[in-house]
Amino acid sequence: MKFEIPKPLQVEHEELHATLAAATREPGVVGEAAREVARVLHPHFVSEEEFALPPLGLLERLVREGVSEEMAEVLPLTRRLQAELPKMLAEHQRIVGALEKLREAARAAARPDLEHFAEALALHAQTEEQVMYPAAILVGELVATNVSARGQSNEDGALQGKSGERRAAA
Repeated sequence: MKFEIPKPLQVEHEELHATLAAATREPGVVGEAAREVARVLHPHFVSEEEFALPPLGLLERLVREGVSEEMAEVLPLTRRLQAELPKMLAEHQRIVGALEKLREAARAAARPDLEHFAEALALHAQTEEQVMYPAAILVGELVATNVSARGQSNEDGALQGKSGERRAAA
């Protein structure tokens, strides 16, 4: 099963990349600060697109249809995210530090567009920390619980999750 990053998140990442790429071509301190942001951001974006954000592509389907056996293929991604979460959060700290320098350089150069970009990208990092990463991990937990519960079906076809609640077999 292929897990795709939801289109709105893909577009947002593409726009952030494009704006940052343009900023790296700026002369002087602003360009230097933007290049530093790009240097620390690029490997982080690669990780996100590899394993942190693809599980979110299951959210809509999980809500509509529930868990299916084939969804278990997402578990290596969500387990990797959980294992690498401290590293991802540390990278965010470095990225936000570089963004602060870009914001300051943009302010000094009277570039409110780049100052706003730096603020928006820092807010994007917060959204990932507070919403996207936890949601991706919860996708994995939901899938793992339901897939393992299928093996523990009662004779009446009900499933029991970790908390012991009964729900209809999907």
